[in-house]
Amino acid sequence: MSTESTPPLGTLLVPIPDGVKLSVSGRKVVVKGPHGTLSRDFPFEALELTPGAHEAVLKLRLPPERKKAKALLHTWERHLGNLTAGVTLGFEAKMKSVAAHFPMKLSVKEGRLLIENFLGEKHPRSAPILAGVEATVEGEFVVLRGPDIEQVGQCAATIERATRIRDYDPRVFQDGIYLIERAHPMVA
Repeated sequence: MSTESTPPLGTLLVPIPDGVKLSVSGRKVVVKGPHGTLSRDFPFEALELTPGAHEAVLKLRLPPERKKAKALLHTWERHLGNLTAGVTLGFEAKMKSVAAHFPMKLSVKEGRLLIENFLGEKHPRSAPILAGVEATVEGEFVVLRGPDIEQVGQCAATIERATRIRDYDPRVFQDGIYLIERAHPMVA
């Protein structure tokens, strides 16, 4: 038998790293850290969040034996983990451009990724870079960095969708910009 007390059913302890401050204001959870501030709407009817110095207590207000209630509890545990990882380390996703038929030129200008000469098109395609996300072009790779995992992932999806090919056989024309590394915390 362990000497540590386990939290009661329907309660999780979420670790908070040093230098991170977590607060609940109405329906919003606000996380402040060295890389900025992130906030997210919180379902206060179903969950209760009590921030502490080194860990937060996440308590379920629904009957804990319900499958959906447990899923909600663990989902919010992961959301809080992503928020704290974002303000301490940040997230990074990597994409690769594939140009088999025409050489593609990539550049970042005025908050947009410009894709020139895609399949020989005369007008450049573009994809917006969301606020808080930094995009850099490194040769044939596009690297996206930011504190919010959802913004980084959505930016990658928007870029991938901008190079979708229509009216050509996708088995032959495989040109595009594809995600090769999903959004993950950057190494400190």
